[in-house]
Amino acid sequence: MHTCRLLYLGMHFIKPINLKCLLLAPLFSCQAIFCFAQTGSTTITKWQYGKGGAVSITYDDASRNQFLKALPVMEKIKMPATFFVITGPITGSKYHGKFVGRPVEDIIKESATTPTNDQNFLERCSAAGYLGYKGTIGFHTKAGGMYDSGKKDKAFKLMDSLYAKVRHGDFPKGYEPCPEYLQAEGSTWEDFKKDAAKGYEIASHSITHATMPGLDEANIKYELEKSKEEILTHLGSKYTFSCEVPYGYENERVMQIAYPIYPAFRNRMPEPWLKEIDRASKVTPGPNTKDYVQWQRGGTTKTPMPLMKSWVDTAAERKDTWLVLVFHGIDGMGYEALPSTMLDEYFHYIKSKEDKLWVATFGDVTRYMREREVAKVMSTNKDGKIMVSINHTLDKSQYYLPLTLKTYVPASWKNVKATQGKNTHQLQMKGDDKGSYVLYQAEPNGVNIVLVKA
Repeated sequence: MHTCRLLYLGMHFIKPINLKCLLLAPLFSCQAIFCFAQTGSTTITKWQYGKGGAVSITYDDASRNQFLKALPVMEKIKMPATFFVITGPITGSKYHGKFVGRPVEDIIKESATTPTNDQNFLERCSAAGYLGYKGTIGFHTKAGGMYDSGKKDKAFKLMDSLYAKVRHGDFPKGYEPCPEYLQAEGSTWEDFKKDAAKGYEIASHSITHATMPGLDEANIKYELEKSKEEILTHLGSKYTFSCEVPYGYENERVMQIAYPIYPAFRNRMPEPWLKEIDRASKVTPGPNTKDYVQWQRGGTTKTPMPLMKSWVDTAAERKDTWLVLVFHGIDGMGYEALPSTMLDEYFHYIKSKEDKLWVATFGDVTRYMREREVAKVMSTNKDGKIMVSINHTLDKSQYYLPLTLKTYVPASWKNVKATQGKNTHQLQMKGDDKGSYVLYQAEPNGVNIVLVKA
C-alpha cells in the first residue's frame, strides 16, 4: 500500500516532509500531520524587530574627519554607528598619557648594564613613550606588536636599541604621542554629548592608543580605567559599555586584564553561543553550531565596493550573522582613509537592506544578544487574553534594551492590541507554517504584556 506524509495547515497541504518530532497518526493510505503552534506560545526573535541579521558600523580613533565628513553622511539617512574614541586628546579631558611605575631615569640607567629580557620588557616598553624625548613612541608600538606575535628576541633588541639612543642623546627633548592621537585632537566633550544625543554610541579606545601587548598590567589598567572614568564623567554610564583595545589585539593576557573593566569588547567576547571571525581572517561565515556569528570586516583603500556590498548581502541572507564593519581614516586623514563619497554609496546600500537587516550600534547588538540568551519568557492564555512576562538577571543599568517577542494568536482575532504598563500598540497580524502571530517590543523585567483581540 502506498503511503504519504503531509503537513496539514488549516485547509492547505504543502509539500511532503519528514518531521520526526511530531506524533504521526496511525499509518493508512495517507497520513495527516497536524502542526499548529499553541495559542500564546511566545519566543524572542533572534534579532530586533524580527530581522534576519544585524549590521554595526564602527569607527576607530575619532579622527576629526570621522565627525566632519562621515557623520553627516550617516545623519542624512539616519544610520547609527559606534565611535571608539581616544579620550586623551579630547579638549576637557583630565587624564592624559603617562607611565605608571618607577622613575624613568632609573630605567634608562639600568638599561646600560642589563639587556632587555622577559623580566623587564613590559616595564621598558610601557615607559618607552614617556622617556622625555620625541620620536620614541614608534619603538613602543613596533616592539609591542613583535612581542604579541611571538617575536620576543626582536622586541628585546628593539628596546635595547631605543634605550641606547636615549642614553646617547639621539632624540630631541619633549613628548610626542602616536599619529592616531594627534589626528583626534580638536574635538571637545561637548561635541560628543551632541553626537550621543543623536543616537551615536561613543565608546572607549583607551587614553593614548597604546599597543597594550607591550604594556604591563598597571599601565593597561590606567589606559582603560581612566578612559572609562573620563567617559563616565562627561557622557554617563550608558557609554561605558563598549571598548576596543587599540589595533584590534586579542592578546590573552591583555584581554584577561581588560574584561573586568568594560562589559563588551570588539576585540573579543568569549561567549559560548558566539562564533567570532575577526577582520584579519579571510573566512566567510559557513555552517555554524552556535546561535550567532560576529563577522568583522574592515573596509580599506584596497577593498572593492562589490566585495563590501557582498558582506552586506551575506548577512542579509543568513539568519545568524552580525556584520561588524570597521573604518578608520576618512578623506585623507587617518589610517586607510576612505573617501566620504564612497561611504555615502555604501551606507545607502546598507539602508536599502533594512527590511532584512537590523542596523544598530555595537553596544545595542551586544545587549540584545546577551539579553535574549538569558531571558525567560512565560505566557498564559485565559479568558480571551494572552499574558506574557519576560525577565532576565543581567545588570539592569546596562542591559535595558527592549526585546522583540513573537506570540502566536488565534487566527480569528484579525487585529491585536498589546499593552505593557502605560504603553499600548496595535499590532499587525502575520503568519507562518505554524499559524498566526504578532511581533512586538517588550521591556524586560517590567509588568506583564497583555495581548487581546482588538
